[in-house]
Amino acid sequence: MIEDELGQFDKSINEFWNKFINTVSDTSCQMVGLRDAYKDSMKAFAEKLSVKLKEEDRMIEMFLEFQNQICRQNKLIQEKKDNLLKLVAEVKCKKQEIEVLAANIQALKEEYAKKKEAISTANKAIEERLKRLQKSEDLYKSRLGLEIRKIYGDKLQFIFTNIDPKHPESPFVFSLHLNEARDYEVLDSSPHLECLAEFQENLRKTNNFSAFLANVRKAFMAMVYN
Repeated sequence: MIEDELGQFDKSINEFWNKFINTVSDTSCQMVGLRDAYKDSMKAFAEKLSVKLKEEDRMIEMFLEFQNQICRQNKLIQEKKDNLLKLVAEVKCKKQEIEVLAANIQALKEEYAKKKEAISTANKAIEERLKRLQKSEDLYKSRLGLEIRKIYGDKLQFIFTNIDPKHPESPFVFSLHLNEARDYEVLDSSPHLECLAEFQENLRKTNNFSAFLANVRKAFMAMVYN
């Protein structure tokens, strides 16, 4: 009886052990399968991650290259902007110089026009004076024995005769012209008269040319009679 129970217990133990062994064997196979699946999954994930990281590296490189291009473009734009501002400043400076030059030219034109007008007016006055003198030549010649000649340099030479009774044809000469100030200026006389400077001053004050000629003739006559 006891042997039967021990046999039965032995059998039960063997059955339990076999079942345990089978269970552990199945579990071990499942663990190996899960481990292999996990390794495959991690390998695939690592490959995908590696591809993703490479793509991100390329994106970063592309971004950095694009950023560098932008920096170069900005630098080029700034250089062009600086050159343009410099050119604008130069053009503005040139424009101001041209405006100043144009103003100076206009001022010179106006000054030239004024001087031209003044010279023209002065020349007209000289011509009028010369005409009056030339028109008076016959009168002076007949009454005073005076001949007027126009000589080099727009000078007038006055030749008196009938001064010396002993030698009526003997010439008594002086010459004059209008100086830069448009005043009468006596240059010389033959024979020399000390009083010519005084006569010249009175002529400038009074502008009475007839009285001037009469005084000169009287001075020549006084020289002869003295």
